[in-house]
Amino acid sequence: MSNHQKRLSVPNSWPVERKTQTFTVKADAGPHGEDGVPLLIVLRDVLGYVDNRKEARYALNEGSVRINGETLADESRPVGMFDILSFAERDEHYRVFPGEGGRLALTAIDEDAAQSKLGKIVGKRDVPGGDTQLTLHDGQTLLVEDGTEYDGGDSIVVANEDDEVVAHFEYEEGALVTAVDGQHAGEIGEIDEIQVTPGSNDNNVLVSQDDNGFETIEEYVVVIDENFTDDEDDGETAPDAEAGAETPDDGGDDE
Repeated sequence: MSNHQKRLSVPNSWPVERKTQTFTVKADAGPHGEDGVPLLIVLRDVLGYVDNRKEARYALNEGSVRINGETLADESRPVGMFDILSFAERDEHYRVFPGEGGRLALTAIDEDAAQSKLGKIVGKRDVPGGDTQLTLHDGQTLLVEDGTEYDGGDSIVVANEDDEVVAHFEYEEGALVTAVDGQHAGEIGEIDEIQVTPGSNDNNVLVSQDDNGFETIEEYVVVIDENFTDDEDDGETAPDAEAGAETPDDGGDDE
């Protein structure tokens, strides 16, 4: 199986230039499915901290890069929505957040906010022993003793250190949400109405904003904390590849 991915066919969420070269690095199997962006692309094309795969491997081997509190050694590890990237030597922390057009962007956060990450509940089932297993949007699973208070579509904040649920936001009318896909990706507002659609079609969600609002499908909205909007207003957003960062010519295969 090839280790390379053609740039023209990468998912829309990948923040890469599509016509500068033929190939880019391929993400390993892992969180976020096919939308997961290889860590190398984040380090090189988005942040500009490395110029090539060799430099990325050196930085990772030094233990200076963490995702959700875990020190990584694989430059192909997928990075996706709401992951927390920390750079200890730089004392920098970023949250992966939806940008314009659904492309992943990075929002600077402080060290306290970097100790936990937000996840959307996409699955829930009882397991032997009486606990309830929750499955999050990135594939993470965790057990809770009492699952009655959690429903699909809710969001929870999970501590990186011990997977403890430290906050819970219900998916309901009046909740603060962001769109993570579709033409309104990156927009924030409050749920005005959840329109239940009969059959197998997606439910519609009407989201109100100060000036107007938008309509999208249930799958595309994630309930967030109001602190996320503070991060967006006050934090520094890292430049993305389309904003001017160009990939150096390293032979067309991102080595």
